[in-house]
Amino acid sequence: MKRNVYEDFIEGAKDGIKVVVEILPTLIGLMVGVGIIRASGFLEFLGEKLAVLTEQIGFPAQLMPLTIVKMFSSSAATGLLLDVYKNYGADSFIGMVASLMMSSTETIFYTMSVYFLAAKVKKTRWTLSGALICTLVGIIASVVMASINR
Repeated sequence: MKRNVYEDFIEGAKDGIKVVVEILPTLIGLMVGVGIIRASGFLEFLGEKLAVLTEQIGFPAQLMPLTIVKMFSSSAATGLLLDVYKNYGADSFIGMVASLMMSSTETIFYTMSVYFLAAKVKKTRWTLSGALICTLVGIIASVVMASINR
């Protein structure tokens, strides 16, 4: 069976543009929301309040803003990661935990909103709880691996 590959490509590109148009408001909303939370100082406030708990389990409280933002936006988290490197150094314990954490966690809410919206998934079932558990495991593994290299 012969197929016109170019026409198939054009049809696929049209479908892709439609998906982008459908998910663009969600992406803009996520970016604006993360920007507002970051600019308001709420992340630093939350990090200070949770420092009592996080320090006891060996997790640097300075990484709480990065941990929270990473669940929403990888690009915003990368900006925070650069701040961590500037303030503490890439080879410091905090820098190593941050690097490992960035590579072993996912942008949960961004991924769920974009892909579920594009696929028109209404019932997420266990996706969020499973993703949060996996993120927690990634964070714990990051602290353990950075502690081994101390």
